[in-house]
Amino acid sequence: MKDKNAIERRKFLKLSSAAVLAGLAGRLAGSQRKEGLSVVEEAARKVGKLPRRKLGYSQREVSMLIGAGDLELLCTEAGVLCGMNYWHKANRWMSSGAPEVIIKNRDAHYCQVTVDRVGSDHYSGHFDEEEHYRYVKEALEKTGLRYFDDMQLHFGYHNTDELKKDRSFIRAFERLKKEGSVKHLCLSQHSYEGSSRVQNGQSAAEVLTAVVEDGIYEHAQFMYSYGGDPDMDKFMEFAREKNFGTIAMKTARGIGRMKQDESFMARLPEGTSPHNALVRWLTTKTKLDAAVIRVRNLGEFVETYSGAGKDLRARDLRAIEMMTAEADKTACRLCGKCQSGCPQQIPITDILRFERYAMDDHDWIKASKLYAGLPTKGDQCIGCRSCVQSCPLNLQIPEKIARAHIMLV
Repeated sequence: MKDKNAIERRKFLKLSSAAVLAGLAGRLAGSQRKEGLSVVEEAARKVGKLPRRKLGYSQREVSMLIGAGDLELLCTEAGVLCGMNYWHKANRWMSSGAPEVIIKNRDAHYCQVTVDRVGSDHYSGHFDEEEHYRYVKEALEKTGLRYFDDMQLHFGYHNTDELKKDRSFIRAFERLKKEGSVKHLCLSQHSYEGSSRVQNGQSAAEVLTAVVEDGIYEHAQFMYSYGGDPDMDKFMEFAREKNFGTIAMKTARGIGRMKQDESFMARLPEGTSPHNALVRWLTTKTKLDAAVIRVRNLGEFVETYSGAGKDLRARDLRAIEMMTAEADKTACRLCGKCQSGCPQQIPITDILRFERYAMDDHDWIKASKLYAGLPTKGDQCIGCRSCVQSCPLNLQIPEKIARAHIMLV
């Protein structure tokens, strides 16, 4: 196992170095022209205009693929040229100020501030009206955006009781809205079902259903990818009936490791790529309003976003079927159903989410840092396999978390 871990680490470092070099090359080429077009303009031309859909109660028209505050600047500029007009985690621009391409046409963009619990992480932290209010005001000053279109509760509620009884976050939003600092309320919701780190944790679908019925939040982000999820599929139908907006996150389940598997990539139908097929499926075959998909450079921007709104061809459908079969063997859906029966109270979903950051996003530093903060690690597994019995995909979870522990420690 240690030898295998060393191989994975070497592969990760090799990929990271390649990504850094690609990023430097992209920046150097940014001012150069190719056939009368800059590299940014050329990337935008290949992608074309992103389709839009109406989001939530306000019926704002947003691009089906949304941007993020940690998107590489050249990709942000290309996104704007393609009509990308919604920006998740715009508070990430606090360190450098919002991009000029956004600032100079501010009212054409919807910018979201993401707000965390206070005092610790999203498990043990708490809501604090004054602190949430202060943070948003600070984010406005540092980004230079003047106002945020959306104020998002990051990670969501632990259960429906918390939603009903603790309105601190909502009160902070209402104060900020009266001042014109924010306009709409939204959340990103994780699953806490069976979690050993919170009391009475519930699934994302259960909490979000209660959020819609509560009527204050306008839209939500949640984990969703190809292969679907029966609970979330049912929720999305309900959300559409109620005119509640839906945005998928953590969408590229297992794709990073698939693209490193030469034998798998060689079997894909000619003319297809995993990210392009994923986007075609997300934007044409689901009830989602939009999706956020992480890309690291202009090459990935073109490969991924050029699929937006385009019909699934027969070869794309075959690729999705192959990707689903592969992911169902290797990549957790993060539904949380495995956790309640674990006698060691191991945070399985967290560990396998961090595994995604390392194996699929190649963000080893982030994955290792988050793993180090867990109160119980994967090496506490006793191999009882109760988690396997609860897993809808029958993933071999004890083996996966043992491997993740070796890689991330």
